[in-house]
Amino acid sequence: MAKSSVVRIACTVVLAGGIALLWAHSARPQDTMNMDHSSAQPGTRVPAYHKTPPSGALPETLPPAEFANDPVTHNAYALAEKIKATLYQMPCYCNCDREAGHTSLLDCYRGTHGAICAICKKELFYSYQEHKKGKTAAQIRAGIVRGDWSKIDLTQWTGETAPSGGGK
Repeated sequence: MAKSSVVRIACTVVLAGGIALLWAHSARPQDTMNMDHSSAQPGTRVPAYHKTPPSGALPETLPPAEFANDPVTHNAYALAEKIKATLYQMPCYCNCDREAGHTSLLDCYRGTHGAICAICKKELFYSYQEHKKGKTAAQIRAGIVRGDWSKIDLTQWTGETAPSGGGK
């Protein structure tokens, strides 16, 4: 076999492998490390959410133990497990509905996106705090749309209970 044929075959294999990797990366909606969150603005377009509670079982969130080295993220995933039905009814202002195909804030915690996104964490902690106060999903959602989640101080959410003062 001629040397040029071997080089062409090798280049074709490398190119095909690169295309396959790009396709595989784009097919994983939960892997949103490269999302641009700079345009996330409360009060503009309301991102995707479900208006009513789920009619069946909800998907699992990732186990909090996967984030044992990050107390805030560990706490976020632990609390997400507890309020999945509420999160199912919440929009997420990081634009993950457009960028990753998410249909509610719950989707952020089904994969690793919630671990890397401060907006998702603030919205989760806001939802949990308001849920513990007895607010309905519609009331919590109205607060998220108003941007109340942006006042959450993530450094205050290292344990499984809401910080005194509500984390604001």
